[in-house]
Amino acid sequence: MTGASHNEIIDAPMTTCPISNLPVTSKHNWKAVQPGAGYVKKLELIGDNIFHHFIEADHPVTLVSLSTELVQTVIEESGSPKSPLYLLWDMNNINNISFRYKEGINDIVYHSGLGFIVVVFYNIDESCRIIIETFAAMAPNTMTVLLRDNYRDAMTTLLEYRSGKTAEEIGEEVDEETAMKNEFLASIARISWLNMLNQKIFLPPSDSQFYPYFKAIEHMQEDLKAREEIHEKELQQLKSESEQKLTQKIIQLNAQVELGKKEIVRFEQEKAALKSRIAAQEMELTRISTAVGEKASALHTICDKVKNLDIETGLKQNILDQCHNMIETELTEKRLKTELTVGDSEFLSKLQKKHPNLNQREMRVSLMVKLNYDTREIARSIGISTRGMESIRYRMHRKLSLDKHKSIKTYLAELASEQV
Repeated sequence: MTGASHNEIIDAPMTTCPISNLPVTSKHNWKAVQPGAGYVKKLELIGDNIFHHFIEADHPVTLVSLSTELVQTVIEESGSPKSPLYLLWDMNNINNISFRYKEGINDIVYHSGLGFIVVVFYNIDESCRIIIETFAAMAPNTMTVLLRDNYRDAMTTLLEYRSGKTAEEIGEEVDEETAMKNEFLASIARISWLNMLNQKIFLPPSDSQFYPYFKAIEHMQEDLKAREEIHEKELQQLKSESEQKLTQKIIQLNAQVELGKKEIVRFEQEKAALKSRIAAQEMELTRISTAVGEKASALHTICDKVKNLDIETGLKQNILDQCHNMIETELTEKRLKTELTVGDSEFLSKLQKKHPNLNQREMRVSLMVKLNYDTREIARSIGISTRGMESIRYRMHRKLSLDKHKSIKTYLAELASEQV
């Protein structure tokens, strides 16, 4: 429909087409809004089987996508229009058609089952005329696609086909040049729109002026097919490599899971062993503490009795000093949670007098170093990690004021051998 004629028919309060005198049916919901595209698609029904498609836009637009949903809505709400169906397509304000929209056109033609037998485009902008001509060229034999300048010409032509006239009767004869052009456009569309790379290309006789063009299409089709085969091989290669990498990752993951299970078992075993060792040590500590308490109590009783003895004062004091030393040894054993020999007791006494800044754990560590326990054994005995034990030894080295070249073990050995 041309600008003025179209506006008169669409906007004026009338229900009859001025060209066909057929009733025009339209509803407010016979439209589809295309988000972000800047236009609204609309359909109306002329008579009982002519669909009129147009857009509402205030500026030239690109058709973005096409679906059969709007057509199906009109068919359902208009009471199943009478077959066969006809379509008028107003191209006013349309200056381009997207590839996705072309796919939608092909879907309606070859897949939808709507059965349009005549489609007439009009108000076609020159920028997209070749696209419409290509669509017309590739249309199946069951559909006639025509191009007209305005609504009047489009409706007049459609009515002639609707009345049963043939293309010859209407004057739609096609000369050789037009036929070759249509075949050329159809071949291009089948390759670019439908990706029909295996479809045989029509070739005119080799002496025809049109032969080079169709031969070029054939070469293009072969090149595209070769490129697609290369692309498919690359995809298969990528897929194979991806599957191999995925399989390897799964194997690694399963191995890590199994390793994790083994680590858990090992951890539980170590945990059980540590609990058993702790329980044994607690029993030993209880025994030592009890023995120390009994010894200390007995020594205190002896001291009390010695004090009451009527003996020479020097001898009495000597006995009392030995008792006090024994009591001190017992108390040290209790603090260090270790039974001490006489030599161990004398060593700790020297160490404490010379380095009163050492705490009880450092005293115990010193004794065990002197007794030739290694770092791991000492750490396990006092319930800390090997790294923690190394930190303690580092601090002790500083507390003992040792030269960096002198070891704690050497120093303690020298201390133990000193004469009082």
